Formats: sequence, structure tokens, C-alpha cells
Amino acid sequence: MNQLIHFINEQETAILKTYADLHQLAEPSWQEQKTSQYIQEVLTRAGISFKTFAGHYGIIADIPGEGDEIVALRADLDALLQEVKGKVQPNHSCGHDAHSTMVLHTALAFAACKPERSKPVRFIFQPAEEKGEGALQMMQDGALEGVHYLFGVHLRPWMEVPMGKAAPAIVHSSCTTIYGVIKGKQAHASRPQDGNNSIEAASYVIQALQNIRLKNPDSFSIKMTGLHAGGNSSNVIPETANFILDLRAATNEDMEELQSRALDLLEKVGALTGTRISASVEEFVPAARLNNEAIKMAKEAAATVMGEENVVDNCISQGGEDFHFYTLQNPGIKATMIGLGCDLRPGLHHPEMEFNQEALLYGTKILSCLVYKAASNNHKNKR
Repeated sequence: MNQLIHFINEQETAILKTYADLHQLAEPSWQEQKTSQYIQEVLTRAGISFKTFAGHYGIIADIPGEGDEIVALRADLDALLQEVKGKVQPNHSCGHDAHSTMVLHTALAFAACKPERSKPVRFIFQPAEEKGEGALQMMQDGALEGVHYLFGVHLRPWMEVPMGKAAPAIVHSSCTTIYGVIKGKQAHASRPQDGNNSIEAASYVIQALQNIRLKNPDSFSIKMTGLHAGGNSSNVIPETANFILDLRAATNEDMEELQSRALDLLEKVGALTGTRISASVEEFVPAARLNNEAIKMAKEAAATVMGEENVVDNCISQGGEDFHFYTLQNPGIKATMIGLGCDLRPGLHHPEMEFNQEALLYGTKILSCLVYKAASNNHKNKR
């Protein structure tokens, strides 16, 4: 383990350069060509074998070992497409460039310092996390075949996990988007009785959303986040309104109930207002599934690097992460996503997001120690 830490310390300049390079290569979901090529070139120079795919830019890199229980570490590649200082552009405001940096240098460190008779280790570089689609694609391409342990990492804002500390698990919520269309009837604004105003129907939806209740009132939220109706004429009752609902729930079971309540509400509002409301559930991301063994291993790795006093409780987040598709569809896998304190401000997805890059060094050490311990054949699995 000391050799591993020493190796990473010697790579500090290279780690910071990798981050700077990937930050400049920001590419939106499913378009991560240059980012993927950069990572492939680094893996090739290190002699680490990897697999690429014709339909996307994801990478699966494998370091061989003994046995058939693979230890896997996942990173995300894509950037957000957002407005930055008046210009819409790809922007790494969610930290995926940092995640790829730490996972890539963990691969280099493990390849250089792997224990004797270690288990096989896999490094998954996944596209399209921001679309909530990349994990599903990587599973279709066999990323989890033979995987016993799966770990991930995500930068956390300053108010969630302080600088110099780490949480062994991020408890993400389930997130869903509902896209809807309200169809009323056009009329001249001076004769509203001849029409059916789709905006007024939308206002009924907004009010009715506030009356949705689940058993745990603090476990969910539902709100309208988009509404567009009418054209440039102020004297026309609009026939069509397009709306977006954002749903959040602490558990996947709560999300199923919340979706059902929302769709039932829309049907009732349509009947009440005499409009036709159609809706589709899209962009679903599942809630985290916690695994005590994986969390314990993450705690031990973070404590080894930073001291037990700097390991904090699990990080509770209202945000979503498609990492949890891996465990939703493969409940037998022991998995956790580490929350890394890095003084990230003002917040994730803010166009001017920044963080203390010193966190890249100790984040890489934590991931490397975690993979090293999990892959050591003297680590006893608990079935």
C-alpha cells in the first residue's frame, strides 16, 4: 500500500495535467470522441488493454487477475451543454472530467503496483451520464459481466461534504421527468367563452400538484419546471400548452407511487377542465441502493488515506445519478459511490463551478486503496 501511495504522490503533476486536458475537451453526451481518444492513448502508453465500441465512445479497460470475481471502478465522460457567459457550449460543471482523471490514474497506479495474485480489475469509462442513458448502454455491452464489486466517485459541493473529507456513499434520490401536452380550443380573447384556455388548465395542474401526498412527506417533491403556450398574438386564447414536471423521490418505491399519482392527477384535471392532456414519463434515474459491505470498504479506504476523523456520514442528495442503474438491474453487485469533499462552489451544474484541485490527489489515493484492497485475494468476500 505504501508503494501505491508513493506512486500517486509522484504522479501529482501528471494528475493535474490530465484534469486540465480533459476539462478543455468538454463534449456533450454521446459525443465524447476526443475525451475517449485521450483516455485510450493514456491506457495504451501504460500497456493496459481496453475495449471500445462502434456505437458510442465508452471504454472498458481490464487488468487481468486470478479468479472470476471482477472489481470494477466507473467514471463518466460527458459534459453538460449549457449557457456559459452568454454562449451555449459543452461545460464540465458536474465534475466528470475530475472523475475520469481520478479513475484513469487509479488504473495507472494499480497497473504499476498491483498486489500478487490479485483479482481482475475493470475500469469503466461511461458516456452519457447526463442523459441518464450511458449506464444502460454499458450494461448492454457487457460492462458488468463477472463484476462482484463496483465503485464510483462524485465531487460534492462544499455544504454537503467539506474539503479534505469523504463520504463512503452518496444517497441519491430517484428522478423522473414527465413531458405533457394540454389541448384546449382556440378563440378570440374577447370571446373566451368560445374557447378553452390551455394556460388556465395548466394553472389547475400547478395547484393540484400541491395536493399530492405520500406516506413520508419529506421523501419527495413534484413541480412544474417548464410551460410554453400561445404565440406572439395577445388576443388569441391558446389551444396548446406544453409542460414539464420534475419528480424526485427518496426511494424507487416512492417514485413509482409518485408517478402514478401524477398521471392520475393529469387525467382528472383534463376531465375537470374539458381539455385533453397527454403525458409521457421520460428520463428516469433510480435511487441509490446501499450495500453495507461496499460502504464499509469505502470507509476503510478513506480512513487509510485521510484518517478516520475525516470520514463523514453518507451524503444525502436530492440529485440523481445513472450509476444506480447498475445496481437496480444487478442487485447482487456490491456497490457504492464515494462523495468527495473538494470545496466545490457555487454548486454542481453552475456554469462557473470550481473546486480545489488538491482533491484530485487524495481522491485518486482513496480509489486506489479501495481497488487495491478489494482486489487482494486475502480480502474475504461475505456472501
